Amino acid sequence: MTTPIPRDITVSGTNRSENMTRIEPPPPGPATTGGAALAGAAIVKDDYHPRLTNEDLAPLKNQKWSWYNIFAFWMSDVHSVGGYVTAGSLFALGLTSWQVLVALVVGIVIVNVFANLVAKPSQITGVPYPVICRASFGVLGANVPAVIRGLIAVAWYGIQTYLASHAFVVLGLKLWPSLAPYADVDQHGLLGLSYLGWAGFLAMWVLQALVFWRGMESIRKFIDFCGPAVYVVMLMLAIYLVSEAGWSNIGLSLGGVEHTGLAAVPVILGAIALVVSYFSGPMLNFGDFSRYGRSYAAVKRGNFLGLPLNFLFFSILTVVTASATLPVYGELITDPVETVAQMDSVFAVALGLLTFIVATIGINIVANFVSPAFDFSHVSPQKISWRMGGMIAAIGSVLITPWNLYNNPEVIHYTLETLGAFIGPLFGVLIADYYLVRKQRVIVDELFTMSPSGSYWYRRGTNPIAVAATIAGAFFAVVPVVLQGKPFGIDMWGMAGAAQYSWFIGVAVAGVVYTAASGRLRRAHEVPSTDAS
Repeated sequence: MTTPIPRDITVSGTNRSENMTRIEPPPPGPATTGGAALAGAAIVKDDYHPRLTNEDLAPLKNQKWSWYNIFAFWMSDVHSVGGYVTAGSLFALGLTSWQVLVALVVGIVIVNVFANLVAKPSQITGVPYPVICRASFGVLGANVPAVIRGLIAVAWYGIQTYLASHAFVVLGLKLWPSLAPYADVDQHGLLGLSYLGWAGFLAMWVLQALVFWRGMESIRKFIDFCGPAVYVVMLMLAIYLVSEAGWSNIGLSLGGVEHTGLAAVPVILGAIALVVSYFSGPMLNFGDFSRYGRSYAAVKRGNFLGLPLNFLFFSILTVVTASATLPVYGELITDPVETVAQMDSVFAVALGLLTFIVATIGINIVANFVSPAFDFSHVSPQKISWRMGGMIAAIGSVLITPWNLYNNPEVIHYTLETLGAFIGPLFGVLIADYYLVRKQRVIVDELFTMSPSGSYWYRRGTNPIAVAATIAGAFFAVVPVVLQGKPFGIDMWGMAGAAQYSWFIGVAVAGVVYTAASGRLRRAHEVPSTDAS
């Protein structure tokens, strides 16, 4: 079923009227050559400014995704090597099983609530994350959050591709042990990566690019398959290991209980923060996907199934599987790739590794490929198409040599964590603007105008309040992240503990600053506006 998007000038709730025409064929230019509407058929008005518009950024003509497609999106995000390790790590914090489950439930419910908040403005208007940011940052100032989110995605895209490529290396060595010398970077290596590592990395890179190149409809079909496929393999792996270990040797704790009473409270809170932080990236630009939802109710249903229910079940399945590795293999293995590699059957190893490869392709595309595609296209819509934006991210992920980043914890700490500290403030500004300042009213047409009298022109196209709030939030979020590393020998009490809450700090500071400084704008929206027809 396809639901057309009616439009009026002001979007408030779901009251809209038809007031747009689709330009067909799209105007010529680098952004539409060979890739028009790859992100979905768009509705464009003649007076939309070219500097702000292409068919990938304009409001969608149809919103077709059902609750299952949103559910599958979150399955793809959770069912990965990173999701497996993250979920397993929560059961190794020295807490009792019920305390971990409480942290899991609270953390994922927070994510579910925030995902619903981010989803609504993009689902209502049919525009991606960087475009909806024009309401708060200005039509030109929205490039600030777009570039920040794009750069973070490039870095993590490269790292996720590198980590997943390890499965290719393991599979290659399992099938052809004679390749072992080519897995040694000292014997056969280039730029810090072995020849076999390069082969695995490039194979992952090409496979991801092929899925992305075909557009959002192919991505939707791919992630619809990925999540369930991983569940099948995970269940098979768990059943095999439990049958080998015996139920009496399985527990929901991957370590001894070290924290009891009030001493466990900070650890539980830290576990909650870890869950929220894990989802902070895809949660920020979730509008890139919720815009395709056929209704806000469908998006919320998909979020509920894909987040609280799915994450809780996957986490329990993960800890059961990891717990069984100790009696079966004599050591605790929390990496699913290494767990599968321990099996004797070459077929089982190949099936398991290929499934995790497919799963990682799914999460990397939804979390770190689609986002920069929209973000970089937003910077120059007529020169950078959605497809080109994604390929810029893909090429950038190779140039940063992510294996060297990953092997240097200090670089990751001071680069990625610093950039990541901006995610919270960007979220805070977006939510404060849409819900607290504008009372859920967005003038869709004015998101695409360069007129100085436009609602989102502010000062030369940029809202200084949004930029200042982002900087303030990022400052208070990044300080503990940097100081926990004791730079220059400075050891400040509490920084290590505060660093794990950097996302929450950024959201709170930026949201409060933006709301407080936008008093005049907020008062203007307290009076119900009259929808223009």
